Amino acid sequence: MSYALHVLGAGSANARDLGASAAVIERDGRPLLLIDCGPDTLGRYLDAYGEPPEALYITHLHMDHVAGIEGLFYRLWFDAAWRGRTRVFVHAALVPLLQGRVADYPGVLAEGGANFWEAFRLLPCTRGFWLDGLWFDLMPTRHHRPGTSFGLVLRGALAWTGDTRPIPEVLAIHAGHGEPVAHDAGLVGNPSHAGLDDIEREYPPMLRERLWLYHYGSATEAAALRAHGARVLVPGQRLPLPDPLPASPEAG
Repeated sequence: MSYALHVLGAGSANARDLGASAAVIERDGRPLLLIDCGPDTLGRYLDAYGEPPEALYITHLHMDHVAGIEGLFYRLWFDAAWRGRTRVFVHAALVPLLQGRVADYPGVLAEGGANFWEAFRLLPCTRGFWLDGLWFDLMPTRHHRPGTSFGLVLRGALAWTGDTRPIPEVLAIHAGHGEPVAHDAGLVGNPSHAGLDDIEREYPPMLRERLWLYHYGSATEAAALRAHGARVLVPGQRLPLPDPLPASPEAG
């Protein structure tokens, strides 16, 4: 089998031309898992694959990562073949927040008769989850309040941080098998996101060699990151991934 990361969008919240940061893990050229669903993600996904995602993982609940879920609801609800089919994986700690953000409005449809989560299969998780024979680990990240943002690891194949400040101690535990690490970073950091100076200060050279940066502010900023020697993910890119390692004994 072959694996790849298909980058749908790589921009920060205000970088509209770059698309909201989201990506698809592909297996043998087919979509396996969509990571995040921002305002324009569903359209980009449908353009690429022609049908809705069968599985979605949500890293955190800022709107540039979840605003597309309402559109996904409508796409699924009004198609009998898809209603209730898409699996949504999210850390259990985020479920109440997710409910309040996307599903709590009285009367999902004006006509009534619809419960928001009936359009999906909501699957809360903590340490990780199984998907089509593969185990995905969750890892805590540093983005605003503790316990509100969780990255994703397919051991040996990919670590996806989601929005985060540097997390060297977390990556040492969860991404210690040589896998590429897709990491939030702009040219200049702030209290919620990593900057290039943070990356160079916090991470050892061997880890920096595995980083692919995304969630930057513009194409100009991406060029500046490259000029400093960083590798940058761009919308539409397909990054070949190593084969995943077998699930650890404590998985599941």
